Amino acid sequence: MYMKSLSMPMLLLLSSLAAVALGNPLIYEGDAGPGKGKHIAFIASDHEYRSEETLPALARILAKHHGFKCTVLFGVNDKGVITPGHSNVPGMEALGSADLMVVFTRFQNWPADQMQHFVDYLKRGGPIVGLRTATHGFNIPSNSPFAKYSNGYPGKEFTGGFGRQILGEKWAGHYGRNHRQSTRLDIVPEKADHPILRGVKDMWVQCGGYYADPLEPSEVLAMAQPLLAMEPDSRPDPRQKPVPGAWTRSYQGESKKSGRVFTSTYGASNDLENEGYRRMLVNACFWALGLEDAIRADADVSFVGPYHATWRKGRGRRKDGLKPQDMAGWESPIVPFEQ
Repeated sequence: MYMKSLSMPMLLLLSSLAAVALGNPLIYEGDAGPGKGKHIAFIASDHEYRSEETLPALARILAKHHGFKCTVLFGVNDKGVITPGHSNVPGMEALGSADLMVVFTRFQNWPADQMQHFVDYLKRGGPIVGLRTATHGFNIPSNSPFAKYSNGYPGKEFTGGFGRQILGEKWAGHYGRNHRQSTRLDIVPEKADHPILRGVKDMWVQCGGYYADPLEPSEVLAMAQPLLAMEPDSRPDPRQKPVPGAWTRSYQGESKKSGRVFTSTYGASNDLENEGYRRMLVNACFWALGLEDAIRADADVSFVGPYHATWRKGRGRRKDGLKPQDMAGWESPIVPFEQ
């Protein structure tokens, strides 16, 4: 009865305090740069590819080197411990002031209050950068009011769900063997002058391939060629022809505003170790925000603080009980890990 008597502002305050208590959100804010005054919200909750490493590392680069305010949200359990793929992401109200959303989720089914912040962002046509499993970012029961965002949604009004209708592709299957075959990303020659590709070269990612055939209209920037092994100079797999690995498109929210979208079917934490791929993601954030004129081919995309990517087998594992605030500041390791 007491909760029902609380006003909406008080409920929002309590929700915000609860998020802080759980260590969500994690905020990095730069002092100066072309991103000053712009807010990027990152949502990390996938089951396999270590989005909880990729996204804070990318956020630090954009904040420290380029001046953005970056809020990183994680899937956490009831003790505030980062739990890969957990469908509980406190702090989603950060989307209300976000100028860009970077999403790396897999098969999520968030509580209604969290999902509503996400839906409201789409309604206003906010720009989006989506990575890897974001193409199948939701798995929502058919009786939910948010069912249409679910991967593979069959309804004609939003066929394929969030992945297909907004990012351009839903789950379409592995393309080669994950953890045994890496991928080379080749710039489409006719798109070499696109701002997102400014200064980008030699892209190689350690993730295995995903099949993709982006929904039209989409502009493919890079093609993904599966390789036979896990080294950059591995031979191409003759059985797997190149498929789209990075593209742009747009969508229109209920506000009638058009939002820019960049999607890549890669982004595991070890993929970020490749400078060319890392630069493309940084550039994509600038472009999605309409800041393409500020993209420099020699912009600083170096890691800020220690970066310990643990997705690839044999690279160690993160420390048990990891919480968002364990990665606060510029110099704490992403992530604290054990051999």
